[in-house]
Amino acid sequence: MDFRSILMGVTFSFIWSSAFTSAKIIVSAASPLMVLSIRFLISGILGIVLARMMGQKIELDRVGWSVVVIIGISQNALYLAFNFIAMQWIEAGLAAIIASLLPLLVATVCWLFLGEKTGFKGIFGLTVGFGGVLVIMLDKLGGSSAYLGIILCLIGVAALSSATLYVSRMMSNNKNVFMIVGLQMLVGSVVLFPFSLIFETWQIEWSTSLILALIYTTLVPGLLGTLIWFLLVKRIGPVKASTFHFLNPFFGVLVAALILSEPLSIRDVIGVSIIMVGILLVQSSRKNVAKMD
Repeated sequence: MDFRSILMGVTFSFIWSSAFTSAKIIVSAASPLMVLSIRFLISGILGIVLARMMGQKIELDRVGWSVVVIIGISQNALYLAFNFIAMQWIEAGLAAIIASLLPLLVATVCWLFLGEKTGFKGIFGLTVGFGGVLVIMLDKLGGSSAYLGIILCLIGVAALSSATLYVSRMMSNNKNVFMIVGLQMLVGSVVLFPFSLIFETWQIEWSTSLILALIYTTLVPGLLGTLIWFLLVKRIGPVKASTFHFLNPFFGVLVAALILSEPLSIRDVIGVSIIMVGILLVQSSRKNVAKMD
């Protein structure tokens, strides 16, 4: 893996992890589905405009459109919506930790349902990773709202895992990456907006921190982070790209502690370390299997 790929991976991991902190600021002052649908709309339009400026076109067949819709629904409408709603009741750091299950869930699905070979190291890594999450979660539970928030985050990361399995298929031969990013953002906006109209009473408590969080979330995690991820998967493949997710628990907890002053206990540090080891073991195992094949 070259230096550029490493830089892209670390940058993506930091951006992706920091999104939980900015999301926590947003949902503390505004209706989550309303904000998300607007954010997806803005990010999608910007993505398409930039794609057109780069000469990219909408050149998708029926299968391509179906994949864009699936990614848009799973990665945006489900994953982010459930996380935004959940962070009304749980800490941003905990949401980031649960989201770090992504590479473990992808590896589990590939092992159980897609016939991917997984040796002792991989199985041990899965056990260790899930165990690390339990170490942290057992310390964070407190009331029905916390349970509901955790369940929503788990559903969200399961949806994101499904989307991840489609990304490499979409990116393998398609050069219109910016256009695809923009289109799947618009899908998320179209799906979420009706639910916001039906189930939410729109309210916004304007502040400088909210405005900055909205701008950051829309442009950086929303557009730049997604683009970097798609380009990274296209550059080095989904298995190697997913390795960088081992940094997410560390970055997620660190940013939340620095920006939101969320408490950071010894148990959190131990749990994050265990998760990172588990993810590294799983990804190392999957890379060895890929080499043997």
